[in-house]
Parts: sequence; structure tokens; C-alpha cells
Amino acid sequence: MEKIHIQFSRFSAFYSPLIIAIAGNFLQEEGFIPEWSIASSPSDATLALANGSVDIIQSAVSQGFGPSGSKHNSKVSHFAQINQMDGFFITSRKQQTNFKWHNLEGSKMILQPGGQPLAMFKYACKKAGIDFNKIEKINPLPDLDMDQSFRIGHGDYIQQQGPAPQQLEADGYGYVVANVGAQVGVCAFSSLAARKVWLEGDKCFAFINAYSKARNFINEHSAIEISSIEKPFFPDLPQDVLSTCIDQYKKTDCWGGPIQITEQAFNSTVEIFNYNGLLQRQPVYSEICKDIKFI
Repeated sequence: MEKIHIQFSRFSAFYSPLIIAIAGNFLQEEGFIPEWSIASSPSDATLALANGSVDIIQSAVSQGFGPSGSKHNSKVSHFAQINQMDGFFITSRKQQTNFKWHNLEGSKMILQPGGQPLAMFKYACKKAGIDFNKIEKINPLPDLDMDQSFRIGHGDYIQQQGPAPQQLEADGYGYVVANVGAQVGVCAFSSLAARKVWLEGDKCFAFINAYSKARNFINEHSAIEISSIEKPFFPDLPQDVLSTCIDQYKKTDCWGGPIQITEQAFNSTVEIFNYNGLLQRQPVYSEICKDIKFI
């Protein structure tokens, strides 16, 4: 048995295929002893990967959109898809049985502060035909985070990744009314990344076998079955909330599609970042992604 260290840039049920690879013993069946951790930030995860502190990170293809040849990005390749869609939900303070994106105009909304989540949301607004500038973006209250602020009555809507929205709804503080990913469509969102030299070794192919089986398991089993396996990874979260979150992700098919990061999905994400004016240079697929064959 050989140790493999996996680091999450952000930890949530959205990354269930990778969590199941660990919790469902798929990695162990390939001869690994998995160790996992959560980075302080996505950039810290990329740094840890580049310096060899970890073997694989949960990341995003857009992490490679920085300067070409940077000392970190030049050592790293994104080689597998976790999610083919954005994983953030919109929660409304009021119940809306027939929510329309136009309802957001004129509202006060607690949004993610920046980066890919905000870029995706702005692009979703474009596709929905609404003016993002007509939404009043509000910050969390002093000394409170986004979730706490919404719970005490701040804002009409909030943008969060699961399972936070499902917990808000279960606690009676709001209603999940939309999935941003369903509005944006298929793109290269969350990824797995590793050092280029690691991807040439035998451990890479053993990992690929384990991850492929875990992802197939996710798509072939119910949310209840998946949540029962993952529950130890979410000790403070009620299992019914975890199951609801997983079920909502499954319904959007965010874990569907090819495991490889396709050039088409990559270009969709580039288009979204271009729309937001976030690119200093045009990202090149072959510089950021590695096309690996999966079972």
C-alpha cells in the first residue's frame, strides 16, 4: 500500500466523485492509503501541488489561466473533470414557486466576492437576459460570514455552494430557487490537477482506475446511498440535508459527461472569463490540460 495525499481547494458535497473515491474504498482497492486535507485557498493548493507537498488537488481549470510559464502553473496539468457545471445555488428569503431570473433585478443579494463563482453568476445573468448591474450586491454584515448574515435577515437572495443552501432551507431561513450551473450550461468547472511528472508514472494510472470507478458509482447510485457513504466526511451535517444536496446536483447532471476535460468545455470556460474581462492572455488548452484516457 502506498500513500497518496489529496488536497481540496474547497470542501463540499459538490466534489462527491473525489470524496467517494476515498470514502468508498476505490483508492484503497488500487493499493493506495489516501490522506486528504483542505487548503487555505485555491492558490495555496496549487502551490502545495507544485512543490510536491501533495499528489493531487481538487482545483479548477481557470486556476491555470494565469501567466504562461509561471513557476507553479508550468509544473501542473489539469487531467480530469469533477464537475461539468457550476455548483452554486441561489436561495431566496421568500418562497417562489415560479422563480424567474428577472426576479433578481432590483433585489439585494449576497454574492460570492469574486473569482470563478462571481464570473459564472454574471454570465448566467447574461444568458438569462437580465442586467447584473440592477442587482444590488451587498456584503456580509461586520463580523459575520455570508451564511450568518442571511440568517439574521440581511439580503433577499444569497449565492452559495451546496450543501449550505440546503441547510438554510432545512432550517427555515430560505428556499433554494435556482442552480447557477443549469443556467450557465456545460463548461470546464472543477478539475483534478497533478504535477506533470506524476502524471507520467504508474501511480497516475492506478488513480485513474479508482477515480473512474468512483465517478461511475456516483452516477449509478441514489443520493441516499451516496450520502450514507459520505456522511463521516460531514459530521455536523444532517444526512437528509446531505442527501438533498447530492440529489439536486445529480438532477443537473453536473457529474455527467466525459471524465476528460474536453477542449469544448475548456473553451466554454474561456468564453465566460473573456466575457468578464478577466483574461490577460488567451489560455491554451494544451498548456493547461492533459488528455488522459479513462476506463
